[in-house]
Amino acid sequence: MPSSCSAQFCYKYIFVILLILCASAGCGAQLTPTFYDESCPNATSIVRGVIQEALQTDPRIAASLTRLHFHDCFVNGCDGSILLDNSTSSTSTIDSEKTAFPNNNSVRGFDIVDSIKTALENACPAVVSCADILAIAAEESVALSGGPSWTVLLGRRDSTTANRTAANLAIPAPTLTLDGLKANFLAVGLNTTDLVALSGAHTFGRARCQSFTNRLYNFSGTGSPDPTLNSTYLETLSDICPQNGNSSVLTNLDPVTPDTFDAKYFSNLQVQQGLLQSDQELFSTSGADTIGIVNNFSTNQSAFFESFVESMIKMGNISPLTGTDGEIRLNCRRVNGDSYGSAATLVAEY
Repeated sequence: MPSSCSAQFCYKYIFVILLILCASAGCGAQLTPTFYDESCPNATSIVRGVIQEALQTDPRIAASLTRLHFHDCFVNGCDGSILLDNSTSSTSTIDSEKTAFPNNNSVRGFDIVDSIKTALENACPAVVSCADILAIAAEESVALSGGPSWTVLLGRRDSTTANRTAANLAIPAPTLTLDGLKANFLAVGLNTTDLVALSGAHTFGRARCQSFTNRLYNFSGTGSPDPTLNSTYLETLSDICPQNGNSSVLTNLDPVTPDTFDAKYFSNLQVQQGLLQSDQELFSTSGADTIGIVNNFSTNQSAFFESFVESMIKMGNISPLTGTDGEIRLNCRRVNGDSYGSAATLVAEY
């Protein structure tokens, strides 16, 4: 990489290198940044417009949409399966991933995806897949929140099935140890740097008390708080989430700049203010190879942004459906021809 370069040039340089590497390795080779140039040239700007409008009343929707892409790609690849509602028809039965433990009463933003899909169907009927909507929405959400922008590889098609069982197993839990986190990421082809970079998405958004109260009152069954939790931060969180209180109460993942995509997440870890156990594990696990990466990203936001872009593109290439596989759903909540999709009412996490 050039020794000095503007942020945008650096990200485009990374993108070109990734294209070369992916082409030689066969990863997502059928995806291309120009996929909709002729069939729906305004696709990205349409997605951006809907998100910009949503941000006016819901500042955490950017984090929610980014998370949807993550949770989609970790289950059978980036195929839009997370968007399917429970349904039964003459041809298929969908057990929605929305009701898997990591997603139930947690993942959100489905209404915004619906709005994006409606806008795209009006402009380019039956052209843009729901899986690609999630990929574009993640990039736009990060960029609109002060983070990097990148050229999204496109051409994914939508699955006609969901996999609730895989969602329960594959999506990393907030209580995982570092070894557990590494195993989850490695299972989908992502390495330790990808783990730390993608965890940096917790620089914006919210989490429910349920996700971390074990750290406040009974960490690992000890009856005591997590020793890696800053004592002042512990008091703050205990006020927000009293023992036996409402487990659905929300708090900021990043207490410093909660709606901005920046490197504060990593400096929070350095002072033991990672909200989730899975966050703090990256820095407080003795002798871990993730500590140096956290330190680097904390002091060098450009390095974090560059690695995050690289890891997001890599993640977006996990087992996409392309060519004639799958379909282009006309409604992201159900497979084509299924009129029995039922929308679930979900409680927001972030």
